[in-house]
Amino acid sequence: MTRVGLIAKRGLEQASGVLAELAGWLEAHDARPVFEEHTARLAGVPAGRSIVSREELPRACDLIVALGGDGTLIGVAGRLANAGTDVPILGVNFGSLGFLTEITLPELYDALGAALAGRATIESRTMLAARTLRANAPFADHIVLNDIVITKAALSRIIEMEVKVADERVTRVRADGLIIASPTGSTAYNLAAGGPIVHPAVDAMVLTPIAPHTLTNRPVVIAGDSEVHVRPIMDDHDEVFVTFDGQSGFPLQPGDQVTVRRAPRPIRIVRSARRSYFDVLREKLKWGGDNR
Repeated sequence: MTRVGLIAKRGLEQASGVLAELAGWLEAHDARPVFEEHTARLAGVPAGRSIVSREELPRACDLIVALGGDGTLIGVAGRLANAGTDVPILGVNFGSLGFLTEITLPELYDALGAALAGRATIESRTMLAARTLRANAPFADHIVLNDIVITKAALSRIIEMEVKVADERVTRVRADGLIIASPTGSTAYNLAAGGPIVHPAVDAMVLTPIAPHTLTNRPVVIAGDSEVHVRPIMDDHDEVFVTFDGQSGFPLQPGDQVTVRRAPRPIRIVRSARRSYFDVLREKLKWGGDNR
């Protein structure tokens, strides 16, 4: 790895000094920093440095260092997936939770040195590919790391959704919404909605109703190679939305169908050498903690 992409959450002023120091450290270790354009302005990078757009970054480097919170890493993961590259991401936590960006600032240079030397643990995480059909034709495609969520508007009545896996009818859900989550996304909105924690090494998807109006509607874990079809039962007065990793979305129309399957390639994330997945669960989510 000789080209290291640097990207920070927009407006993250506290990262400006870190970025300047990081660029110098990389150059001292025979690596070339490649700045995303907004990050370059944040760091006050002078002319002559390598600066590219967010869309160009996945193809301009061999490793990406993302400074911010989980949202920053999720955004980078989406761009990597759309670019069709397998560049690893090293996420540095500047947020309040940082479940995915688990590497702390004091750990940055040890983790980065291990990645450059080929000693770091790089974990593959499944991504999900969603296609929205409108009038039986492809309308929009998205690739997500965490989840696809179909939900009602704030003041709307509950919505009804027909759910199929492949060609088999699974259920008809009456709820405030439905979450289709990857194992990585199982600790995001899925967990808050009462869904199970799924270890990221498990080849699975999770279907979790949001505030279901039937007591027997419960989250279900299905095979990772499943193809899920969700069709909201709605009329012109209903307001139903689909969102992708909480970063983009749009209103659905009567007759629309959202199909979700495993994405063609996973994302690769540099793991901390100091903590396991279960350490992160205990530290970040207080899972299994001693409540005495």
